[in-house]
Amino acid sequence: MFDDLRDLYQEVILDHGRKPRNFRRLEAADLNARGDNPMCGDRMELFLDMEGDRIADASFQGRGCAISMASASLMTETVKGKTALEAREMAAKFREMAMTGACPECGGALEEEMERLQVLSGVHEFPSRVKCATLAWHTLNTALDGGKEASSE
Repeated sequence: MFDDLRDLYQEVILDHGRKPRNFRRLEAADLNARGDNPMCGDRMELFLDMEGDRIADASFQGRGCAISMASASLMTETVKGKTALEAREMAAKFREMAMTGACPECGGALEEEMERLQVLSGVHEFPSRVKCATLAWHTLNTALDGGKEASSE
């Protein structure tokens, strides 16, 4: 059973890595930031269309490994419709999950989204890959803060 789940997670990561969702430039983005992982060369630019404090649309462009691309793809899907505060909460929980393999207190309003992101929880076994998985989330927080440059360092 565990091997079947791991295989499924790998398939989801590869699918999002090869065919990332929301891989486009939002021309009318209200917020954007660039992210860089100098350790492996992953680079991305995140675009957010805001309606008040809510993320109406999210997209990204860039290049990187399958984990980095899959994380950005899943992140843009899960933050749509969320408030900036909810997106920040998700980012914090995702970073903890990526570092430990477990999602602490993932109940409540964000439970479904965090379950979806669990496909990337296995990166905790490979510390150098944690930065690949969290780059998009660092970039999200930077964009929400009004910054322009994020790093996974």
